[in-house]
Amino acid sequence: MTQTLHRNSTSFTREGGILHDDSGALFTRSLTGLARLDTIPGVARRTAEVIAAELGCDMSRFPTAGDAASWAGLCPGNRESAGKRLSGRTRHANRSLRQALVESARGALRKRNSYLAAQYRRLAKRRGDKKAIVAVAHSILVIAYHLLRDGTSYRELGADYFERLNADRLTRYHTKRLAALGYAVTLTKCAA
Repeated sequence: MTQTLHRNSTSFTREGGILHDDSGALFTRSLTGLARLDTIPGVARRTAEVIAAELGCDMSRFPTAGDAASWAGLCPGNRESAGKRLSGRTRHANRSLRQALVESARGALRKRNSYLAAQYRRLAKRRGDKKAIVAVAHSILVIAYHLLRDGTSYRELGADYFERLNADRLTRYHTKRLAALGYAVTLTKCAA
């Protein structure tokens, strides 16, 4: 009986060593993934751990970022009947991941001059606080998907990203607003 237990414990130790080696490589991969996720504004270590635990660090199971967002329950609904768009509520899917991402979206608002804070301010004016927060949480999830899939680190676009994207439209808008207020406006490009 003792010899059988000793034999079983020896084989268990050997198997445990093999398992330990495999989990060590997996652990190292997940640590680099956590370090990448930690670079996203608003995402703290705990949120990065929740993302890694719920989604995993291997993004091959999700063909696109939209599939990952759908699985997490952070994509907008698309309910339509007779050509009329109805409620666009999000699904109730992975509760812990959704809570962590919404919490990190709230934290991302506090970082000045960031893309996520600018996105929130832009959407909150039109859609309200809660919808804007869910949209920022969706953006964080999409960013996390691409960071984990491509193995890159986060690159901040800046708070003026939306203004740089539509500079001509913004110029026309403000020119029309000033003209409506009774000002004659002539614009010239700066050499800087």
